[in-house]
Amino acid sequence: MYFNANDVTAFMAQKDFIDTAIVPLVSIDLAAEKIKQSGAEADFIMSLTSFIEKQFKGRLLVMPPFSYIPSLKSDDLPQQLEAQLHNAGFKHVFFVTCDHFWTSIGDNVNMIWLPAIPLESMDANVKKSILEDQLRQVIPLLSTKWAQM
Repeated sequence: MYFNANDVTAFMAQKDFIDTAIVPLVSIDLAAEKIKQSGAEADFIMSLTSFIEKQFKGRLLVMPPFSYIPSLKSDDLPQQLEAQLHNAGFKHVFFVTCDHFWTSIGDNVNMIWLPAIPLESMDANVKKSILEDQLRQVIPLLSTKWAQM
């Protein structure tokens, strides 16, 4: 499910079964030497979170991407967002990012960092295969946290 009008209505009706929020953390770096990489990372993160949503539909809600420019990075932003999501009833909150900066706060929040894989020139089957491989890395992280509560 996604954070949109239709899915939020379904979420409210099934709130007891949807205990996980996924938050894509997307860097927007407009510097000429970094803008293409930033776009590739955003494409990868959004494709991966969409793929995760399809695999675990009914268990989680994918939030809109938390987008930021590099100068606004702050260790406490994910923690504040996580607190809001916990207050809304989510037992588990996972952030997914390609930005290595966020790994330093991984002990305080559930941060999933994966290196960006440029997907823009891949055909649909190769792209799906890559996303399946990445999902195999994410599933143990989700399963471990889900088993803890």
